[in-house]
Amino acid sequence: MLTEQQLRKAPKRDYMNPEQQAFFKHHLLSLKQETQNHIEQIKQQLAHPPECNDEADRAQLEDDMAIKLRLADREYKLLRKIDAALRRLHVGEYGYCLETGEPIGIERLLIRPTAEFGTDVKVISEEKEKFYAD
Repeated sequence: MLTEQQLRKAPKRDYMNPEQQAFFKHHLLSLKQETQNHIEQIKQQLAHPPECNDEADRAQLEDDMAIKLRLADREYKLLRKIDAALRRLHVGEYGYCLETGEPIGIERLLIRPTAEFGTDVKVISEEKEKFYAD
């Protein structure tokens, strides 16, 4: 299997060849397992909270549990993105912008392996969000 360094040095014509696909499949599956493990840890912590008799401690515990719930929600969203990326990989669409069909790029995929859009499309999308949010 390719290393990250080999992947970065590969010529552009090799983009998303079988070796690169295998690298990202392995990377996504590892990320999926890591995310599932983290979700399981959070579920265990939420299922067995420590006992608190003090009012201040109880308030802190409730805040901590709320944070863990938000974290679990984020992890579940990441899990869905990983599964979507694996589906795109399976059908040969991984690594290509869903809007333009252009390559997303190795560097961007290494940083954000679940990326669905190229940098240019993402920047425009974020600018539109800011414009309509104001």
